[in-house]
Amino acid sequence: MRDKNIYDDTLANVNTYSRPSELRITDMRLTEMEGMPYPCIILKLYTNQGIVGFGEVRDMASKTYALMLKSRLLGENPCNIDMLFRRIKQFGYHGRQGGGVSGVEIALWDIAGKAYGIPVYQMLGGKFRDKVRIYCDTDADITEDRSEGQAMGLALKKRLEKGYTLLKMDLGIDLIKNVPGALSAPLGYFEEEANIYRRANELAPLAYDFSETADKNARKFRTSNDLEFLMDANSARYRASDWQKRLHPFTGIQVTELGLDYLENYVKEVRSVIGYEVPLAVDHLGHIGVEQIIRIANRIEKYNIAWLEDPIAWCYPAQWKRLAESTTIPICSGEDFYLAESFRPLLENGGLGIVHPDPLTLGGILETKKLGDMAQSYGARMVLHQAASPIHAMAAAHIGTATENFWGCEFHANDIPWWSDMVKNSPLQNPIIQNGFITVPDAPGLGINELNEDMIKQHESVRNPGVFEPTDEWNHEYSVDSIWN
Repeated sequence: MRDKNIYDDTLANVNTYSRPSELRITDMRLTEMEGMPYPCIILKLYTNQGIVGFGEVRDMASKTYALMLKSRLLGENPCNIDMLFRRIKQFGYHGRQGGGVSGVEIALWDIAGKAYGIPVYQMLGGKFRDKVRIYCDTDADITEDRSEGQAMGLALKKRLEKGYTLLKMDLGIDLIKNVPGALSAPLGYFEEEANIYRRANELAPLAYDFSETADKNARKFRTSNDLEFLMDANSARYRASDWQKRLHPFTGIQVTELGLDYLENYVKEVRSVIGYEVPLAVDHLGHIGVEQIIRIANRIEKYNIAWLEDPIAWCYPAQWKRLAESTTIPICSGEDFYLAESFRPLLENGGLGIVHPDPLTLGGILETKKLGDMAQSYGARMVLHQAASPIHAMAAAHIGTATENFWGCEFHANDIPWWSDMVKNSPLQNPIIQNGFITVPDAPGLGINELNEDMIKQHESVRNPGVFEPTDEWNHEYSVDSIWN
């Protein structure tokens, strides 16, 4: 009897439903949420043993990027992460197009960790740290009696009061588009830009227009069967997309001395509020040529800037080298790069001092870990782009825990009170971010046992509704995927 009790007690602590060698993928389902603050696509991979893996498609991307991979995964063992990644990686690309492959890869790691009962960071080689530093993008808290620079400084100071130890703000041409004489461009350029975006948002709103009017227009677009209207709407939307994709050297926008004075004073006012001890990075300089970025950098480097983020188009390595040699501010980029090898040209020529991948574009968890190790061999640090849900954040946290040259992870949802509540019945802290850090638990997979689907339903996308609905129409997708004869 005693032996039977010991057997029963032991069996109660064994994960008997998990037989990793017999695991098979049975389904994929997705939900698009809004208000995170960006649209986020949550992914579930299901298995024949009841284990569910959580992943996420890049913010403001398309479910299709993941769904087109479903038939290529059905029936496979999700623990064969690298094999499956190599099968599907040809279907990813830079920017949002990397979101499907990356989201699936993260879900595979989550399943494997749950199947073997170990956290993702342990499968990557173990810890360099117990918690990861978080920094958050910040909007200015503008009132009538403060200048914009002072307002941004006060907003950043509130972040410091919450425990954040690394700060970032936007600084670029968007700040000075309405300042007379601050920018030089072909006459009518900015009016044409405004008209292109206005027409798109009237007919088929862009993903980053969150207004109620845009939601109303988006519903009309989604439910319309009027071919003439749909042709006009899609044309307007993708003309706006084409405008947005115009690369930095080709816009011809220049910053005048008045504009440079404005931007320098803005940074000076921010530093007057937050001091000089805390690192301060800058982002969203705008689509302007390398010469203009150099002029801005030379004006603001005296204010101890932690890095310049995504200052020029990543596809021109010689320009990155020129920029890095023209300023003492570290140059940082990478949120739209797909695959670690994409960084090598900019690391080899010294154009990057900090790599800044988004795991939801780069290719997922292992590819980001590989990049961190590669960057370290070139003397570069790694910070992570993260602008989505707790799934994305925990994937980034496991990478940061397991990567020696990791320095910080981005966060966009500091002012979203329900963000942490998307996860339930899990060993994570609530809130997940405390005093500017995420503590990574010693729990299987990502550390997320269950999602709060009632809350997810409350924040379901009004433009692309549906909460983890069946996707059987993708079960038969097939093509000859070989890329050579």
